Amino acid sequence: MNDQQLLAAPSGRHNRYLRALARMPVDTTPVWIMRQAGRYLPEYRATRAQAGSFMTLCQTPELATEVTMQPLRRYELDAAILFSDILTIPDALGLGLHFVEGEGPRFESPLRSVADIDRLGRIDPEQQLRYVMDAVRMIRRELNGLVPLIGFSGSPWTLACYMLGGRSDSGFTEARQLAWNEPEAMHRLLALLAQIVVDYLAAQRAAGAQSLMIFDTWGGTLPYADYREYSLRYLAQIVDGLQAIDDPAPITLFSKGAQAHLSAMADTGCQALGLDWTASLKSARALVGDRVALQGNLDPAALRANPEALRNMVALTLADYGPGPGHVFNLGHGITPDIDPAQMKVVVDSVHRFGQQTNLLA
Repeated sequence: MNDQQLLAAPSGRHNRYLRALARMPVDTTPVWIMRQAGRYLPEYRATRAQAGSFMTLCQTPELATEVTMQPLRRYELDAAILFSDILTIPDALGLGLHFVEGEGPRFESPLRSVADIDRLGRIDPEQQLRYVMDAVRMIRRELNGLVPLIGFSGSPWTLACYMLGGRSDSGFTEARQLAWNEPEAMHRLLALLAQIVVDYLAAQRAAGAQSLMIFDTWGGTLPYADYREYSLRYLAQIVDGLQAIDDPAPITLFSKGAQAHLSAMADTGCQALGLDWTASLKSARALVGDRVALQGNLDPAALRANPEALRNMVALTLADYGPGPGHVFNLGHGITPDIDPAQMKVVVDSVHRFGQQTNLLA
């Protein structure tokens, strides 16, 4: 069944996520969770230990497929998301990605000069990132129509922050300084990354991804005018590029902390916007109207509450969006490693229970 046939079919677990992105009626609100395949699951930790390193886990399609499927065996989630990392592109560009336990990503060769930037060039995703495409193909076969598969990439600004800072705890002052002091060089870097992201996500689509998401994790840290200049401008270019391919997929933009820009983000032509937990779904919905679906936005810390309180917070999040189509339930950011897996079941079951009631009001 192709994606158009999925949309035309009656709403169920196999298609309610895609129907919600298209703002079509659904039988209940769909739910998936950012980082749903991750360290809070004991089976993930076992597979990670088997791999020996995080990079081996990402670069071995069989293992990436296994950890992608693990949360779907536990919970009635409505979408799978490719297990990978947003920093695969900088690694393919030769910056030497590795992960330090307890400290996060590091690059052996971060960008230190304009000359370093000008030495970069486009890549072929089916060559330098073949392991990602093989994982997408393998996951689609393993899913066998159970739920749709989401592919993803980091945004140009977020990738540039890591590529210039060399690590996740740099504060990304290097990226800001380049934008201030060498704006033309920063625009060259961001333009190149936008082209690469289009190529990368188009290749994921061709390999079988049914929805595409762009994580602009650090865009919302920029001042208002700088966000428009250095982040949103390139998100719009990516949306344009992906909509021009044969058989385009729905695109979700997630800019953490960028509530001030939601209307402009909706104007890019994307199909959905992800919201962090500080935003109001009701206010966002009033602002963007029927231009886009909305994804979110339970506080990730809420999963530490007792089950009754957690169910109430799920119900309040659904009520904040209100009746009608176009809502994909998620956290406002990724699930953290300390969460009891039983809490995820409370969330997923509560979304479907209360979401059904909400959708009956539509």
